[in-house]
Amino acid sequence: METIEIKRITLQEIDQLKEIGRKTFHETFSESNSEENMQKYLDEKFSSEKLTEELKNTDSEFYFATLENNVIGYLKVNFGESQTELKDDKALEIERIYVSKEFHGKKVGQLLYDKAIEIAQQKNKDYVWLGVWEENLRAVRFYTKNGFREFDKHIFKLGNEEQTDLMMKLKLTH
Repeated sequence: METIEIKRITLQEIDQLKEIGRKTFHETFSESNSEENMQKYLDEKFSSEKLTEELKNTDSEFYFATLENNVIGYLKVNFGESQTELKDDKALEIERIYVSKEFHGKKVGQLLYDKAIEIAQQKNKDYVWLGVWEENLRAVRFYTKNGFREFDKHIFKLGNEEQTDLMMKLKLTH
């Protein structure tokens, strides 16, 4: 079995990021959402402009999971003002962990997750938090298994649909 590598994404790799971002988001949510809402969201969130802005933001970091030079998943973490909510300096937000469907169950998500925890510890954060769609049971189970607990809920808008995200957090021990 080839080794899966986790590496920081640079601006030069924006096209690969756009591709894996759109692909995995679509795989994860297309069954539960209208094609129209999906398309609108993908065009807004995964445009080159938006991704360039996010990659240049010093309070966000992106990482690829690669296998034999193929990108099979990615991670996005935010600190400080980049966090989508809370904006707590003592926290790190995992905004996205996505893995290509064909690699589900192969521990890729766990490797990306471990990377996020490692970054949080390096930066001396007190806790890690995230928002996860309540109906994405696979993800909810994954985070619960890793010790996350629900502390709040918020509404996530996908096109004209309102969906409930569970806010979960994990306290880090230093």
